[in-house]
Amino acid sequence: MEIERINEYTVKFYISYGDIEERGFDREEIWYNRERSEELFWEMMDEVHQEEEFVVEGPLWIQVQALDKGLEVLVTKAQLSKDGQKFELPVPSDKLKDLPVDDKIEDLLDQHFNPRDEDMEDIIIEDETLEFLLVLHNLDDVIMLSHCPGLDDIVTKLFYYEEKYYLYAEFPEDLFDEEKIDDIISILLEYGYETPLTIHRLQEYGKEIISENVFSEMRNYFG
Repeated sequence: MEIERINEYTVKFYISYGDIEERGFDREEIWYNRERSEELFWEMMDEVHQEEEFVVEGPLWIQVQALDKGLEVLVTKAQLSKDGQKFELPVPSDKLKDLPVDDKIEDLLDQHFNPRDEDMEDIIIEDETLEFLLVLHNLDDVIMLSHCPGLDDIVTKLFYYEEKYYLYAEFPEDLFDEEKIDDIISILLEYGYETPLTIHRLQEYGKEIISENVFSEMRNYFG
């Protein structure tokens, strides 16, 4: 896959149909199977994040151009307006409108990744439990993290996928306020980095090593 960083908010990448098939996706299903198209998108975004440190935050504007031998995808992160009331594109929208877009795959992605501004309040209210997925390169990082204080109340799972360890963390709202969550995430990010890969992909293709209470289990084994 070829990746080009346009600016702070935008990245463009090209993936051939051959590369798509090598990743285990059928060329036809990415057009008509929403779940599989989302899986492919997040897998590509995980690679983009690792190579370009492009962190996904907030809604995304996605432009997909279908070429003869592959797909060209332009991803732009929205930014909150100065008054903090709505999301805005950091680039002129007319430039994006000039790009050829394949309606099928764009519709699939648009439904999931591009919420309308008026929907944002509902989404925030309904999202009562924060989920976080952290990539750690080796088991030593998990062991060291398990000895950090104040982490045992987090709902955690540990996965192994493509030679990396993934820590899934969930913060129940009745136990954690926003400030506490920010403090804990800061600790977690000292030992790894956030990934847009989904927990569903890890459950399907990865290996679950510890199903609950990751930190206490790690201390029991490696205390």
